[in-house]
Amino acid sequence: MNVSFDVIWLGRGGQGAVTAAMLLAQAAVNRGLYALAIPFFGAERRGAPVFAYNRVSDGTIHVRSRVEQGDVVAVLDPSLVKMYSLERLAKPGGSVVVNATGCEGVKGGFKGYWVDSTGIAEDLGLRVAGWALVNMPMLGAVARVSNLVGEAELEEAVKQLIKVHVDKNIEAVRRGWNGVGQC
Repeated sequence: MNVSFDVIWLGRGGQGAVTAAMLLAQAAVNRGLYALAIPFFGAERRGAPVFAYNRVSDGTIHVRSRVEQGDVVAVLDPSLVKMYSLERLAKPGGSVVVNATGCEGVKGGFKGYWVDSTGIAEDLGLRVAGWALVNMPMLGAVARVSNLVGEAELEEAVKQLIKVHVDKNIEAVRRGWNGVGQC
C-alpha cells in the first residue's frame, strides 16, 4: 500500500508558492519517488492568498484533488497565520513552517518551525516587482523538516526548472535548509 506524504503551501500571489510546489515535486522525482504539484487559485491578483499542494509517495498516486490536511504546511506570508487555522490545515502531529524571525504565532497541535525567508531573499537580492521571493528558502526549510528529499535533489530540481539567477536560488535553498529553527 502506498502512503502519500502531503504538503500544503500557503502564500500570496507572486511569492512563488506554486513554483515551490513544482520544485519539491521535481526533487522528489529526482530521488526516485512519485510526486504531484497541484496549484489551486482563481483569478486573484498579486497579493491574494494562494494555495499549492504536493503529494509524494513511493508508488503511483491516484488521488489528484487538493490536499485537505498536510503532513507539512508551509506559510510563506506570516500575516496568513491569522487568516487560516493552521490546526485545521496540518495533520495531527504534522509540522508547520512559517516565514518568520521567530516562533510568534506558531502554536497549536503541530510541530512548529520558522525560517527567515524574507531576510534570506532580501540578502541575496531575490526580488520581483518589489516583492522578496521567499519560496526558495521556504523550499529548503520544508525539505529539511519533512526529510522527503536532500539538498542534492533540491539543487538538481532548481537547475532543471529555474532559468534565471540559478546560483542565487540554490544559495537561497541552502540557507533555508540551514536556517530553519524549531519552536
